[in-house]
Amino acid sequence: MGDGVLDRVLAVLGCFSEEEPELGAADLAARTGLAPSTLHRLLAVLLERGLLVRMPAHRYAVGARLLELGELSPLALRLRERAIPHLMRLYEVTGENVHLGVLDGEPEDARVLYVGRVTGRRSIPTVSRSGGRGPLHATGVGKALLATRDETWLARFFATPLQRETTRTIVDETRLREDLGETRARGYARTREEMTLGNISVAAALPPVPGLPPIALGVVVHIDRADERLLARMVQQAARDVFAEVRD
Repeated sequence: MGDGVLDRVLAVLGCFSEEEPELGAADLAARTGLAPSTLHRLLAVLLERGLLVRMPAHRYAVGARLLELGELSPLALRLRERAIPHLMRLYEVTGENVHLGVLDGEPEDARVLYVGRVTGRRSIPTVSRSGGRGPLHATGVGKALLATRDETWLARFFATPLQRETTRTIVDETRLREDLGETRARGYARTREEMTLGNISVAAALPPVPGLPPIALGVVVHIDRADERLLARMVQQAARDVFAEVRD
């Protein structure tokens, strides 16, 4: 961790997660290594500026100011807001979870960052959420993004061992490279129980958009009611529609 004030602020904010959205001062001190006096001064400033809020039982959570700032990102203003009508249309015709994601990070630790999600009562449960991250090799959106990368990028990506999410996850480099080749040939990516048992995903990448990271969208369906070819056509059309909205 750096010694500057910004480094300390980021260290504190980085302690919060989906699994632990609320933390006490003792938790924050243990995870950041900051002295209690330094941490309390920093917490006071973060509370004053709206970057943190107080919760019951002397705990803290991320404040509304961060949401406000995040909504100014091109991922929100330019991508998600323009894509939502098309994601909704895809949801209406499938009744399934629809995800919009972008490639985030350097190859050694890259993930798919979900910037949009549409779901409903009929949709199957998934582990993804807007603002959450997922593995590239085990998700449909992630594989669609991987298939857009060149050999130099992929060589760095495969230098890090891949984690097995289920018994069906492809973690062998040779097999995954073959899968990515098939993805490019088909024009869409698919996973079968590789992130969650019982589910399949169909996803397609958008062409490159200046000013935005690589983008892909997809649907997650229970394996028993999945019509891959039909889903692929709908997902590919949605990707074309979203691209037409965001390319300018």
